[in-house]
Amino acid sequence: RIMRPDDANIAGNVHGGTILKMIEEAGAIISTRHCNSQAGEPCVAALARVERTDFLSPMCIGEVANVSAEITYTSRHSVEVQVNVMSENILTGAKRVTNKATLWYVPLSLKNVNKVLEVPPIQYARKEQEEEGKKRYEEQKLDRLETKQRNGDVILPVINPEPHTVGYSQSSLIHLVGPSDCTLLGFVHGGVTMKLMDEVAGIVAARHCKTNIVTASVDAINFHEKIKKGCVITVSGRMTFTSNKSMEIEVFVDADPFVDEPRERYRAVSAFFTYVSLSKEGKPLPVPQLLTETEDEKRRFEEGKGRYLQTKAKRQAQMQQAAQQ
Repeated sequence: RIMRPDDANIAGNVHGGTILKMIEEAGAIISTRHCNSQAGEPCVAALARVERTDFLSPMCIGEVANVSAEITYTSRHSVEVQVNVMSENILTGAKRVTNKATLWYVPLSLKNVNKVLEVPPIQYARKEQEEEGKKRYEEQKLDRLETKQRNGDVILPVINPEPHTVGYSQSSLIHLVGPSDCTLLGFVHGGVTMKLMDEVAGIVAARHCKTNIVTASVDAINFHEKIKKGCVITVSGRMTFTSNKSMEIEVFVDADPFVDEPRERYRAVSAFFTYVSLSKEGKPLPVPQLLTETEDEKRRFEEGKGRYLQTKAKRQAQMQQAAQQ
C-alpha cells in the first residue's frame, strides 16, 4: 500500500510502528491460512515472538510498501514466518529492501482461545532446512523463557528530573483495548501492540535528543500473554543505553483486565528498540550521553552496552563474510 502523511513523522519518514504492523499482518494472514489448510478445528494464528528486526532503509511518504511473507519452518504447535518489506518510488520505479523480519505464531482454536492446535507440516526442499529451522525454534524458545523470568520492573514517575537522565525521557501511554484492535478471538493484534510500543519508544528517543529520530532496529519482541478486549494496557518506555550515535529503549506492555475479569495486572509484552538521531538532511547526529543515577540504571546501561557490542560484532562478521564470497 502507498505510504500517506498519517503513516509518517514530521520529517516525512514512515514510523517504524507502521511498518511493524504491516509485517505482522502479513505474517498473521499466511500463518492462519496454513493452519487452516487441512481439515480440522478452525483456528487463528496468534503472534508469539518477533526476532530482531533491522530497518535497513527509511521509507517515505508517497512510496509504495510491498510486504511478502513465507513460511520457513513448522513445529508441532508453532509457525516460523519470514517477511521482507520493499519500498518502491512510483515516480522513478526505484526499489529497495527496507526490512527483513522473522516471526513466530501459534494457532489458537476459534472455539477456545486457550487451546493451542497442531500445525500442519510443510515440505522442505532440503533436509538441512528443517534442521536449521529446528535450531532457530529451540533458540527462540529458550530466549523467550529467559526474558519472561526477568520481567518484573515497573517505571515510576520522577519529580523534576535532570535532562538526559532516564527519568527525564521515560514515557507511558495508556490505551483501552477496543474491538478494532482485536482478532476474531477478541485479543489484541500483535501489530497494534507493536505500533503503540514504537510510538512510546519514539517519544523517549525524541525527548532525550530533541531531534528527528527514526527506528534503527528492534530486538526480539516477546509476547508473553494474550491481551483481551476490554483490557487497559500501559505501554512504558525508558532509555537503557546510548552509544555515540544510537539509543536503546526498553519498552514493555502491562495489561489490566477491566471488564468481567478478576485477574490482576500482568506483563504481556517486552522488547528493546534502537533509535538513531538524524539531521534535517537525514545524516546521523551524535546522541547525548545517558546520565545514569541509580545502581539499577547503571546495571541496565552495562547490559545494553553488551547487547550493542554483540550486535556490532555480529554485523562486522557478516560484512567480512559477504566480502569473502
